[in-house]
Amino acid sequence: MTNTAAVAPDPSAPAAQTLADLRRVAEEMWPADTAESWDRVGLVTGRGDAPIRRVLLAVDAVGATVEEALAWETDALITHHPLLLRGIHTVAEDTAKGALLASLIRGGCALIAAHTNADQPAGGVSDVIARRLGLMGSLPIVPHAARPEIGIGRIGALAEPVSLRTFAELVAGVMPATVSGVRVAGDPDRLVREIALLGGAGDSLLDHPAVRGADVYLTSDLRHHPAQEALELTAVAGGPALVDVAHWASESLWLEGAAEELAARLPGVEFRVSTLRTDPWNFSVGARPGDGRSAE
Repeated sequence: MTNTAAVAPDPSAPAAQTLADLRRVAEEMWPADTAESWDRVGLVTGRGDAPIRRVLLAVDAVGATVEEALAWETDALITHHPLLLRGIHTVAEDTAKGALLASLIRGGCALIAAHTNADQPAGGVSDVIARRLGLMGSLPIVPHAARPEIGIGRIGALAEPVSLRTFAELVAGVMPATVSGVRVAGDPDRLVREIALLGGAGDSLLDHPAVRGADVYLTSDLRHHPAQEALELTAVAGGPALVDVAHWASESLWLEGAAEELAARLPGVEFRVSTLRTDPWNFSVGARPGDGRSAE
């Protein structure tokens, strides 16, 4: 018999991380109690004692990002949008969500969502946009009731006034490219400085006093009637120009900083941001600027 010497563990090597460790750090960074009451954040699927070596971050849990996670042999996928935000009554694999969950479970890949709890803090979705745009004195539009230093949206000022067109070009340079690009409602030559913004869908804040008092409101998914009514009010009582960007684009900027902070808190775990564009639109035709005077 050959004697084999025991190999002592390297005391300098980091201890193996588990899904429970990842959940703990995610909770420290994005406390679940700061999420909106209607939201569904946190662990969707996974076992606490499962080892964590690789983690992928993405805006959406869709077929493409799940396939990317499994191809990389990822142990966990962290997404901004919750897969199970609205109630479902089956996880049958002939349903979209059932098929995704089955693939994740079979592949041993946990799923965690950080949504409105990741919108609010420093380094969160809206805060990152404000920083990328160089806004000064940025503060939440809607401070959190218990922690007013965090909150939904941001409002701040550019270093100096610029034309609305120049600001829109700045936004286009900051955001990843999408089919819809940057849509603008307002006089392109108007000078703007005070900027209100909300990453993701922003209809809900169109009437907020801080937004009405800004020169520009930057957000996503503005619907026809709310946007039209806001512009009509601006014409008679003053208010912001509107800048609308793709929902996915506005929320994707947050991922890089989140991955860096997670990596710093969980040594030995590799974090990667998905490079896939999960904006649902993949081409457009016939787009042309309008002057507001004729439909022809």
